[in-house]
Amino acid sequence: MEEIYVRHVELLGFEKRFFPSQHYVYMLMVKWNDLSEKLIYRGYPEIYTFHKSLKEMFPIEAGDINKKDRIIPELPAPKWLDNQKSTETRQSTLAEYCSSLINLPPKISRSQLVRSLFKVRPEDENPPAQHPLKRNETFVVSNDKTRDNTSEISGPIILESYRVIADYSHTSKYEITLYIGDLVEIVEKSPNGELYITTKAYKAAQDDELTLETGETIEVIHKLLDGWWVVRKGEETGHFPSMFLYRTGEKKEMVSEELVMRRQTPPPRRSTIRNAQSIHSKGRQRISQDTYRRNSRRFLQQKGGWPNQPRKTSKASTQSPLQDWNNRDNMPKTAGSSPGGELKGAPIIPPRPSPELIMERCTENTRKKVSVRKSS
Repeated sequence: MEEIYVRHVELLGFEKRFFPSQHYVYMLMVKWNDLSEKLIYRGYPEIYTFHKSLKEMFPIEAGDINKKDRIIPELPAPKWLDNQKSTETRQSTLAEYCSSLINLPPKISRSQLVRSLFKVRPEDENPPAQHPLKRNETFVVSNDKTRDNTSEISGPIILESYRVIADYSHTSKYEITLYIGDLVEIVEKSPNGELYITTKAYKAAQDDELTLETGETIEVIHKLLDGWWVVRKGEETGHFPSMFLYRTGEKKEMVSEELVMRRQTPPPRRSTIRNAQSIHSKGRQRISQDTYRRNSRRFLQQKGGWPNQPRKTSKASTQSPLQDWNNRDNMPKTAGSSPGGELKGAPIIPPRPSPELIMERCTENTRKKVSVRKSS
């Protein structure tokens, strides 16, 4: 009995899944030589692992010995973190790879390794459970290139359908009115524009904030990192503390009083937002380098530490200030000297720390080196 083999592979698109974590799988329609067609789901890391195993099994055809003998198509390595854009742009490369793979000599295209990749698995016929709060998203692409069709008509787009469970009246020109039982199709999902309900009343303290009461439904336009979100209520738009909001449709109808009482006042606004009470509004006045030097010179002159006239050269000037300070007892006292014998304006040398203090503040490595030297 002749073994079945893959006759054709067609890339239909990809699916965005959220369980157990967010990931992407490609939808492949596999046609076998017995005229059967099966839909399978494969992730790109698995396909790339198969590609490496195929190169190890056929090193000559992979070009490991001589690059001129390579007939196995190339496949770029997966990224460390895939997103929707990279998954979408990789579709044409993957479609060409599958087409070239099936057209290879029978010893490669009909090998057990290739058949195991495209063989139907239980999870293909019965996909894993979906996320309890998010539904899988399907993205279908046009297959005009694989079918050698020059028309510019795109492939069908599968939209998710939802049924309305509560009446809703539009509050702005960007919304629509829906009633219970209406069936709608989702064209695009966006993290912004979600509906939230206020859990606590707040009175606006700034001109760009909104005053809302408890239980009002608002639309979130932009989520800022400082805890103040841009929301819309009817035709009014402004900032509102996110700690007083929760998303509609969640299992909890209202936030517990313990969470609300955890903090009575909203967090402070960031300096990038206009707020008169911001702690960052009063910045330190910046001065130029010349002004800083001029003020420093004037300060030293007032304290007597900056000479108004250049010093006369003498043999004593060749000595370091430390030597002058050590020989202060042998130097004659001048009229401007202080009763303690200290020169006016001379730097005060701090006392040398004791060995015990040095050993106490040094690092452990230094202590070990000192102990080794002492023992030797």
